[in-house]
Amino acid sequence: MTGVIELRGVSKVYGSGAAEVHALRDIDLTVGTGELVAVMGPSGSGKSTLLTIAGSLEDPSDGEVLIDGLLLSAMSRNDRARLRRRSIGYVFQDFNLLAGLTAAENVTLPLELDGIGSKAARVLGLQALVALGLDGHADRFPDELSGGERQRVAIARALVGDRHVLLADEPTGALDSANGEAVMRLLRSAAEGGVAGIIVTHDAQLASWADRVVFLRDGRIVDQTARPASAESLLVPGPSS
Repeated sequence: MTGVIELRGVSKVYGSGAAEVHALRDIDLTVGTGELVAVMGPSGSGKSTLLTIAGSLEDPSDGEVLIDGLLLSAMSRNDRARLRRRSIGYVFQDFNLLAGLTAAENVTLPLELDGIGSKAARVLGLQALVALGLDGHADRFPDELSGGERQRVAIARALVGDRHVLLADEPTGALDSANGEAVMRLLRSAAEGGVAGIIVTHDAQLASWADRVVFLRDGRIVDQTARPASAESLLVPGPSS
């Protein structure tokens, strides 16, 4: 399957000699248009490294990464930065909102950095906020919003404009169960709108919203399953006997 996101034989090694750490080992992963993939595994299994490499925030030690069929290693640094601004949205566990900017300004900042005029960017930003149930919150600052509202602002920022790749690292980690499910419902809706998404989560209940769940252990994909009927089927496989 040709995908929006493709990792081909991706490995990542940090350090050298006795300090060498293999964060990822020969990862093959393809995510298509409209597909939401959850990545699960114990701490240190390589989940966050997979996400940063998929988003071109760092380079693999070996293997290839393609976004929309474009080989990242063949692109200049400026072209990759442009690709991130235009095509890839990130949702971080700690929201990464700028405290001195309003909700609307946080959402529109990536558009303005990409050269879109402030008026046009605000129109797009307000549309994204309304779509996430945040109409009336545009001119509030992050410290005036609840945790769930801040997370929705972060999602609006990740999806605003024509971005069609969504990468989320523990996007519900700081939320209660009700807000966590609301966020996953929003991400599910984004996928159904054509976005290709990878979500790292420890929560099997939330992973059950994905089309496919990939399990990592010691930097390798050890199993994957199609969208399950219930969270109980999402037990991370143990080491082979």
